Amino acid sequence: MTPAAPVSRPIVRLRPKADARAIRHGAPWVYADELVLDRRTAALAPGTIATLEDGERRPLATVTVNPASKIVARVLDADPAATIDGAWIAARLARALAMRARLYDGPTYRLVHAEADGLPGLVIDRFGDAAAIQPNAAWAEAHLPGIAAALAEVTGIATIVKNGSGRARSLEGLPEESALLAGSLDGPLAVAMNGATYFADLLGGQKTGLFLDQRDNHAFAARLARGGTMLDVFAHVGGFALAALAAGATAALAVDGSAPALELAARGAAATGVAARFATRKGDAFATMEALAVEGARFDLVVCDPPAFAPAKPALAAGLRAYERVARLAAPLVAPGGYVALCSCSHAADLASFRAASARGLGRAGRRAQLIHTGFAGPDHPQLPQLAETGYLKALFFRLD
Repeated sequence: MTPAAPVSRPIVRLRPKADARAIRHGAPWVYADELVLDRRTAALAPGTIATLEDGERRPLATVTVNPASKIVARVLDADPAATIDGAWIAARLARALAMRARLYDGPTYRLVHAEADGLPGLVIDRFGDAAAIQPNAAWAEAHLPGIAAALAEVTGIATIVKNGSGRARSLEGLPEESALLAGSLDGPLAVAMNGATYFADLLGGQKTGLFLDQRDNHAFAARLARGGTMLDVFAHVGGFALAALAAGATAALAVDGSAPALELAARGAAATGVAARFATRKGDAFATMEALAVEGARFDLVVCDPPAFAPAKPALAAGLRAYERVARLAAPLVAPGGYVALCSCSHAADLASFRAASARGLGRAGRRAQLIHTGFAGPDHPQLPQLAETGYLKALFFRLD
């Protein structure tokens, strides 16, 4: 028997032709054209907790509602009578923590990966005794004090930062703002990973300050870079370059448009003990790759990890052209028999499309390629099978003749 909805909270209803089976089978989102958006529903405050019913008024799930978003409802719990409180949040965090504790020896990982961990729109990255929370959905913004309290209770973390920036928040109608919620933070944190030391700026950096999703791909690239030179384009704080140097690369050049990011990369190189083999170059990635080619520069490994060129389907065609251009410009910089790694964090560009665009770029540069490895986000970034967006990261490793 389906539990009845709590009498004290709103009810929202699917349109008669909407597919209720998808929700029953684990789909986490309800779009605006699937929900009855009458005046009562449209007047709900963003982040309101409600009971979702199907078109025949049968309770389906507990959801959070944001009438201002295209994703008007997000499933919080398959139980339509679930109570969303501090105990519920703590239970979800404990479940997420149990898996990461089994996977990693040290407390550096993505602790919560939004829908895939049953906390839609909420991202939490942990760096030892500190954590950065991204509340990218209205319910998470509204419940942020409770989320921070539950996080401290479950993990014992003392320093908690809110990093409220990025496209996802703007789509929810949320402002950009970052703040220290608990503890103290004197500056960027030193984070050990893959034998290197990185510096993550939790308050002022991009996303949560360090791209933990690339950890396994950093490690694979580092194996290819041993004993050779490497170029890290769109380097941010030196993710690929510092791992390569720690693994024995003879030299690495990091290219990025952000001076603060490159300063953190240089600081990480010094802390890792590889500063003598590390250099940076500030500039537009495309222009810098063209300039390096004119200079006759060649590297044993070239890595390109750009921002999302196709963050949504309307940008897909332009994004794929940009990925093709990255591959075409990177190819001449690879020494014969060397390697190139091409990455995409665009969920709108699926693996097949990204691979095809990359292959076109390499081919147009006149290079023959072998695809030797395809990497994805690490297991602390789990995928929800019913939501393709959680499988966003792709990393293609090619050997070039």
